[in-house]
Amino acid sequence: MEKTSSWDLACEFNNTDHRTDLNGVGRLIVRRGQAFTINLQLQSGAYDAQAHSLCFIVEAGPEPLEESGTRAEFCVSDSIDDTCWSAMVTSPPGDTLCVSISSAPDAAIGRYTLTLDQHGYKINLGEFVLLFNPWCPRDSVYMDDEEALKEYVLAQDGIIYMGDHNYQLPMAWDFGQFEEEILDACLRILDVNPKCQKNQAEDCSARRNPIYVTRVISAMINCNDDNGVLMGRWQEPYEGGVKPMLWRSSVGILRQWCRESCSAVRFGQCWVFAAVACSVSRALGIPCRVITNYLSAHDTNQNLVIERYVNEKGEPEKRTRDSIWNFHCWVESWMTRPDLPSGYDGWQASDPTPQEKSEGVFCCGPVSVKAIKQGELSFKYDAGFVFAEVNADVQTIMRLPDGSTRDVISPAIVGQKISTKSVGSDHREDITHLYKYPEGSDEERETFKKAEHLNKLQQHKDVGLDLTIKLGDSLRKGCDFDVFALAKNNTSKNKRCRLLLASRAVSYSGVIGGDCGYKDLLNVDLPPGGERKVPLRLNYNKYADALTQDNLIRLAALLIDYSNGDTVLSVRNVVLDNPEIKIKILGEPKEHRKLAAEITVQNPLPVPISSCCFSLEGANLTGGRTITERWTTVEPGQEAKVKVYFTPTHSGLRKLLVDFDSDKLCHVKGFRNVIIGK
Repeated sequence: MEKTSSWDLACEFNNTDHRTDLNGVGRLIVRRGQAFTINLQLQSGAYDAQAHSLCFIVEAGPEPLEESGTRAEFCVSDSIDDTCWSAMVTSPPGDTLCVSISSAPDAAIGRYTLTLDQHGYKINLGEFVLLFNPWCPRDSVYMDDEEALKEYVLAQDGIIYMGDHNYQLPMAWDFGQFEEEILDACLRILDVNPKCQKNQAEDCSARRNPIYVTRVISAMINCNDDNGVLMGRWQEPYEGGVKPMLWRSSVGILRQWCRESCSAVRFGQCWVFAAVACSVSRALGIPCRVITNYLSAHDTNQNLVIERYVNEKGEPEKRTRDSIWNFHCWVESWMTRPDLPSGYDGWQASDPTPQEKSEGVFCCGPVSVKAIKQGELSFKYDAGFVFAEVNADVQTIMRLPDGSTRDVISPAIVGQKISTKSVGSDHREDITHLYKYPEGSDEERETFKKAEHLNKLQQHKDVGLDLTIKLGDSLRKGCDFDVFALAKNNTSKNKRCRLLLASRAVSYSGVIGGDCGYKDLLNVDLPPGGERKVPLRLNYNKYADALTQDNLIRLAALLIDYSNGDTVLSVRNVVLDNPEIKIKILGEPKEHRKLAAEITVQNPLPVPISSCCFSLEGANLTGGRTITERWTTVEPGQEAKVKVYFTPTHSGLRKLLVDFDSDKLCHVKGFRNVIIGK
């Protein structure tokens, strides 16, 4: 028997070949269904396939079993079998053997031990990490699009859309899935999930299935019923944690969770939950992207109807748990769905934000996006909830001071401008058509029939009065500006109406803040075909202290017909622009060479700002840390300018993310693409 004296797992070669080298090359990280190479040094003589037995054992989890897919024993053969664990010698005869080992394309992901068995003489060759492989046609996460894989697996930064359906705001995010410690954090998420704690062997076996892993991620990114990563909070106070708007990267969140013994990081909101879920999915090899759904419904009683109560001023009252969020973020992951009828592979929606329980746990999905479009509400998992997010009907009810109620005509279409970052560019891709058919189409009607969405099939009452809200120019934070209510009479009769126009600060999730301005006209005469334009001036000194972190003002116009009591409500949100952050790169960007950036922001407010702080970070730019620079006071119209130094670690296109905060001007965000040369 020819014994092995030394061995080499060829980590740098294999990791590069498996597109995992950005994790580092100090340990073996490979993707399932793809061969990797190890080198064995024999003590003496040449390897003879006829005379020598060369077998391998791979094991994962606490109770490795072949029938569970967590153990395999296989010997060197003449060729690689790409359907199971196999090995072959690829080097010519000699005392150094190159052995190619291929994992099963459906093997469980996670940490493995690799053992060499020579006629019962066993040598532990070390450990390796096995990930999903979207480049492998036999893997259930296979994606046949190289450019898409660069975006949805390898890209360490991206864009998440916020703002409003009329004004989508891009925010750059550092997913950082290849930064130091992040892969270990992602594997730890799997290890501490309650299903693993309950039955480790069963959980490790189930990690063969991306459906299972995605559902675990959805549950573990929030901490509502486990040792999850993030605690949610949707309004002040944020003491004891970080305001959700201050996060720009998943890296600090995942590192903090790991370093603090899996204690929940405070605090997250939907885009933070979704971004961290995207980082974890990409780190494990599942193609993933963050989705923003504008005017997103939260249907708590599963009747596909959002009941919205307002007072006599058109201002919302909290009477039910149903709500419409200005926007809501979740993720889509790419995989096959053998548990569903054919035709539902591809993008699967899952939502880590804790909203409702699914099978007793705060998680949601994965559910086929095609199933949502087709109205297949019985499909796994949580199809009904996601269908309502993009399709629920809205019923508006006015509660009068005497306790009585009145129906209000208020056109509101949920599920608008569903958005994600385009492949290979920073442009927004509208994917609404993947979730729903065009409004009013025959296909939409058939989908609603299948989903028994009866409210959507009814014709809504037309009272002959139109009410819209128009915006003026210069909707910048710090400015005074006008908004307008435009009332129109489409009937053949004279109409005398009451018109109210109110403005309140609001959060993206619909929580109402302070008053920003109000107008009440008791007698508005509208002749047949006539219209009236009513302005409302919003002054900075009025709205400044009322604004939330989201820079949103809710406008509500209410028109009441005195002749018959018909009431029309129009609602529109205003997104106030923050100033632009100017980022200038000084010098030629090269990897491992110090680089400087000059950062400038102008104070647009009519008052001085103080306690100014610039924060910079970026995947492979700042070493997974946040760089901060401070500035004292900036007078109105003046600039704060800092120079920041950092050392890029890898070449390629990177995003430098910059935040600016002060006492009166907060959460100003910007980014710049930087091409790092070798």
